[in-house]
Amino acid sequence: MKKYQHLFSPLTVKRMTLKNRVVMPPMGTNFAGPDGSMQEKHIKYYEQRAKGGTGLIVVENAAVEYPLGSNGTTQIRIDHDSFIPGMYQLTERLHNYGACVALQINHSGASAVAERIGMQAVSASDIPSKKGGGIPRPLEQEEILDIVKYYGKAAKRVQMAGFDAVEIHAGHSYLICQFLSPLYNKRTDEFGGSMENRTRFARMIIDEVRAQVGPFFPIMLRVSADEFVKGGNTLDDTLALLEFLNDEVDIFNVSAGVNDSLQYQIDKMNLADGWRSYMAKAVKDKFGKPTMTTGNIRNPDVAEKLVADGEADLIGMGRGLIAEPKWVEKVASGNEAMLRKCISCNIGCAGHRIALNRPICCTINPDLINEDAYLENRVNKQTNVVVIGGGTAGLEAACTAAEVGCQVTLFEGRDYLGGLARDISFLPDKERIGDFPDYLIERSRRLKNLVTLTGVKADIATLDHYKPDIVVNATGSKPILPPIAGLLENVDKSGGKVKSISGMIAGLDGFTDFADKKIVVVGGGAVGLDVVEFFAERGAAVTIIERLPALGQDLDMITRLSMMQMIDDESVSVRLNTSLMEVGESHFKVSFEDVEEQLDFDYGFVCLGMRPEKPDLSELENYYVEQGVEVVNIGDSRATRKILDGVREGRNILKTLVKIGSL
Repeated sequence: MKKYQHLFSPLTVKRMTLKNRVVMPPMGTNFAGPDGSMQEKHIKYYEQRAKGGTGLIVVENAAVEYPLGSNGTTQIRIDHDSFIPGMYQLTERLHNYGACVALQINHSGASAVAERIGMQAVSASDIPSKKGGGIPRPLEQEEILDIVKYYGKAAKRVQMAGFDAVEIHAGHSYLICQFLSPLYNKRTDEFGGSMENRTRFARMIIDEVRAQVGPFFPIMLRVSADEFVKGGNTLDDTLALLEFLNDEVDIFNVSAGVNDSLQYQIDKMNLADGWRSYMAKAVKDKFGKPTMTTGNIRNPDVAEKLVADGEADLIGMGRGLIAEPKWVEKVASGNEAMLRKCISCNIGCAGHRIALNRPICCTINPDLINEDAYLENRVNKQTNVVVIGGGTAGLEAACTAAEVGCQVTLFEGRDYLGGLARDISFLPDKERIGDFPDYLIERSRRLKNLVTLTGVKADIATLDHYKPDIVVNATGSKPILPPIAGLLENVDKSGGKVKSISGMIAGLDGFTDFADKKIVVVGGGAVGLDVVEFFAERGAAVTIIERLPALGQDLDMITRLSMMQMIDDESVSVRLNTSLMEVGESHFKVSFEDVEEQLDFDYGFVCLGMRPEKPDLSELENYYVEQGVEVVNIGDSRATRKILDGVREGRNILKTLVKIGSL
């Protein structure tokens, strides 16, 4: 505790006292019922984060008007008194663990989707909230006044439901932001034009909320301090806008980005811990009120320093607390080595919810609702498990099995653990991925009934020595190298210029001179774009070849946005609908619309995806079926997908244990 005395110090705002400075900011989940009501699994999800020691939990945005103000999926609602009882159950459960609880209230405006809500969305003007979005209808003045009242009534319900504070969402391309930002507000009446006019709607809402909740109930305001879009509000603009909004706001939640700069709102992977804290400091210095900063904060030393140096008063960790509900508990008890740090992949949280309209999940946390409840189970008989492959899927399976009492032996053919996740993390922009194998390795090290053997090939004779009841095959994947002329003869040869992703990473230290180098990358998926990013950002002249009509179709939405921006910023040459025909020592022959062309390079990279690597699986299955031993194949050796899929399959060793009668 003494090590992080600032982070774990209390803070009182009005009549709310937080036990520490760690905040779970609002993030949509799609856990609500179809009618927008709070569900038991939803409460349990937040309960895990309260139980883990979080000081303040700001529950995700609740619609103040329905359906017009909702996102049209399973968003929670606070537009009617009928939602108060469910919300009260939530606050009571979280208060049991000493957490304070706020609710964010919001109107989607033009960010609503007409097909979902059954009507045209509304906004300040007829400007979509993102490129390609639906055109909204400008609100009439009478409607604006009605919405102001909706916010006030919603805030009163928040108070009645037992929350400790209310947060008004004024950022991220939602309705209030659509009035504040010149990107969206083209009005010529008293709600548009000057800063005073553009803040009028928000000012009226803040005043109405204060009138409804009284003088002692904290009001938080979330803003996009810098919209990171040409023509949008800059930090200086926001500081000027807040002069009109400062009165009656008790805490500023200082965020960033809008829909067209989502990679700065839901931070992309390569942004540093606390990267946007300068914005919170600017607001704090100007207005002298408590501020919250967010932005990839995973490291407790960074969090402590931000508070100690006066950069911010509150540390928001959204995705970090999805991945690790016990962040506070582990840091406070000196157990930092066991932090399951979010890797900012944005797949299960942002990708599932925003792009696919699914409930959120997490790449590295396979159970957001029940967390460690599986640890209450114990095997009912001696059960031996062998795991072949020490990547993230194999490590999760091995740890889970050992944690419920199995005797586990894990074999890894290489001399290090972590698999493809470890390999990819050697790329500077992907370093965060390495935090996950670090956690799994530390977790495995602490389990006395789990033995890890590296540099050992697991053949049947070796496995038989351990008398397995379950054999888990998690042998991962290898680069796809199709029968293209010259490819196999030239790829990954010593001293050669043609590399696969494996060859590139193995020789990463050898790439030191980038200026004036010609780089050609074949394959516009995730792996190819990682290679492009590495070389383009270091000054090389890069060309990317893709046979499909678009790049990055296998990427999550945040990474795709950031990659497309990188390609523009670094002037990468993009060749779509183009196929690789032949590989030479220092050139590729490609074809576009039946016209062949030779592309010379200093280095060429063939990144056509990955394929399952399971050379011994059939032999294992044929042999062990006669022995009555269960053989399961998980992770990339089953099918090449995301880390998320392999980790879930690793945790599913519990189902296999049930199947064989051991659990």
